[in-house]
Amino acid sequence: MIRFAKLKLPFNIEKMQTELSLFKDGWKAHFNKYYYEGSWAGLALRSPGGQSKNIIPELITDAVYMDTELMPSFPSVMELVSTLKCPIKSVRFLNLQAGAIIKPHRDNELAFEKGEARLHFTVITNPDVKFYIEDDKVPFKEGDCWYMNANLMHRVSNEGSTDRIHLIIDCEVNNWLSEMITLSDEVSSKEDDPEYDISTIIYELRRKNEKGTNRLADELEKQLNDAKTNNA
Repeated sequence: MIRFAKLKLPFNIEKMQTELSLFKDGWKAHFNKYYYEGSWAGLALRSPGGQSKNIIPELITDAVYMDTELMPSFPSVMELVSTLKCPIKSVRFLNLQAGAIIKPHRDNELAFEKGEARLHFTVITNPDVKFYIEDDKVPFKEGDCWYMNANLMHRVSNEGSTDRIHLIIDCEVNNWLSEMITLSDEVSSKEDDPEYDISTIIYELRRKNEKGTNRLADELEKQLNDAKTNNA
C-alpha cells in the first residue's frame, strides 16, 4: 500500500493566502472534540448536498457533492480544482490553530487502494507543525501537495505560534490520479498488513468507550488472538 506521496500539482499559493486573509467568517469547529485539543475548524467549499456546514464529508455516505456558497470566494481554489483530471468529492480548508493537536486516529477506508484519495495542499504552516503518518513525520511545506493514506494512523500537532491551514481535496481514483501517485518521486509504501488493520479498528473502537463498541472490540480482539495462536 502507498502510505504517502508528494505530487507535482502546483497551485497559486500567494493568491490563496490572500483570499484566506480576506475571509473572516464561516469557519465551523470540528464537532468531534474527542479527536483533538485546542482549536480545529474548517471551511467547506464543496460538500455533500452543497451545505457549508458539512465539514466532515467522510461521515456521510451515498451523497451528491456540490460546491457550497463559499466556493466563489476562492477563485484560486476553483482554478486548482479545474486542473485535477479526476472526479472531485469534497473540498475544504482545515485550520489547526497554534497550540492545537489532532490525536492519533484513522479515517476508515479512505485510501488510494480503496478508490478514494485525500490530497493535502499546504497553504499556511510553520516549522513547528508536526504531522505524522504512523511513525513517520511528513515534511509538509507551503506550496506542497501530498497524498496521504488516511486509513493509516496519523496525528498532528501545531507547536508553533501561527495557524496551520491545509486545503484538503478528496478525489475518486482514476487512471490520471493513479499515475500521479504511483509515479511520484517521493513516495512511501509498505506491504498490506491485515493484522494491523484489525488492531487499528480495535483501537478506534476502544477510544469511543461505549458499551457496543467495547463489545465489538472484545470480539475482534479474541479473533485476532485466536488467529495468532493458530499460526504459532
